[in-house]
Amino acid sequence: MAGKFTFTFRLGKAGQTPLQATPDVRTDATTGIDKSGAPAAGAANPSATEPIPTVVPVLLSLDLFPTRIWQAHLDPLVPHLDRWVKHVLAMRAANPEPAGRTVRQGWNSEDMSVLEQPDFAALRYAIRAACASALAEMGHGERAFYLQSWVNLHDRGGFNFLHMHEGSLLSGSFYLQVPPGSGEFVFRDPRPGVLHGFIKGGVPNGHADIHLTPSAGLLVLFPCWMEHYVEPHDSDEPRITIAFNANPPDAEQSATR
Repeated sequence: MAGKFTFTFRLGKAGQTPLQATPDVRTDATTGIDKSGAPAAGAANPSATEPIPTVVPVLLSLDLFPTRIWQAHLDPLVPHLDRWVKHVLAMRAANPEPAGRTVRQGWNSEDMSVLEQPDFAALRYAIRAACASALAEMGHGERAFYLQSWVNLHDRGGFNFLHMHEGSLLSGSFYLQVPPGSGEFVFRDPRPGVLHGFIKGGVPNGHADIHLTPSAGLLVLFPCWMEHYVEPHDSDEPRITIAFNANPPDAEQSATR
């Protein structure tokens, strides 16, 4: 079939064809040339002496690989944060050896099901509801999942090195205590080739890691495959989060976070 094809991208809905093509053989009234570059039927060939028109393209922009994160500030739970912080500090006192994984100069729990403890029932309910809502946006609203959850605590100088949570449906953090000087949470740009581009910054096709400044009571959800790290903590009061993964029921419980 002769003619130009205009591509329409449809993203994110089940049952839709990702790429559709429709022929476009409209003819330019001035030149008699169709938009494929060939003379239209019945039109005279342009003379070699005719001037070539100046063209300013009208561009259609398409964002092909969107990456979505979610945030919510759980204000109704803020009055309970002090009690949960004390609970976490008691957990550390009872088992002071850190689990290791990606935390340095701090403590994280060996327990990978912290949100199942009765004290955290209200927080567990909120996080499950948030994960269900995000999964619905991803086209998996009926997906069953369980929460894998643990404590990350940073003392002065503490940080998490660059990592990801492979094999999960979603990952996230809830911030229990964020004193002044807490390190920022940083998402690494997930496009490997963008590092080689000239354009930098938060512009189309530019390279820019995303820095998130947390606050106590903030909930953040993100794709498990997004690499991220936590900058060094600069306070004598610890920075405390409950990190979690929403995992499919048949996923093995991992201790590599």
